[in-house]
Amino acid sequence: MIEARRINVVGTSGSGKSNFARKLSKALAAPYVELDALHWEPNWTEASDEVLFSRLEEALSGDAWVLDGNYKKTIPIKWRNVDMVVWLDLPLWLTFYQVFMRTLRRSFRREALWSGNRESIFKAFFSRDSILLWCLTTHGENRRRYLAAMNDEQFPEIEFVRLRSRKAQEQFLNTARGGDSLLAMVHKDL
Repeated sequence: MIEARRINVVGTSGSGKSNFARKLSKALAAPYVELDALHWEPNWTEASDEVLFSRLEEALSGDAWVLDGNYKKTIPIKWRNVDMVVWLDLPLWLTFYQVFMRTLRRSFRREALWSGNRESIFKAFFSRDSILLWCLTTHGENRRRYLAAMNDEQFPEIEFVRLRSRKAQEQFLNTARGGDSLLAMVHKDL
């Protein structure tokens, strides 16, 4: 029996949150919720806080879900009933490489993302809104924030798991796939 049924997967851009969260949701037979899909409107316009929070409340109304995403402003909603936060804490060089390769792939293939948005080479390399720049500037901030959250008395009921490698991520997923308790992974620094 897996006790953790409401899980938020967090980490810097390029850490593999979406892929990991999709695999975890499948292993747990729980709905997958992508925070970016709730956040982005057409033409890379951000949804208003009111709209985002309403969408998030509705998406997390069930007894089980796997939520993929950070968005600091959503913590009061997403962590209100969360059982576990899984932090994908990979090295900066690896997350940057993955964002770089993902951005090239999405740009050249013209992949449609949330609300039909598409990444572009120009935006990635020559814009203040560059996802590459975002990855570089938020990695350290995210690390400090999640290290603090793991020890914050404000979140005593939340179980935190920090996964620092692809091997650790696969070990966690194998635990979920095997039907073993994810709570055995809590407070492990893998």
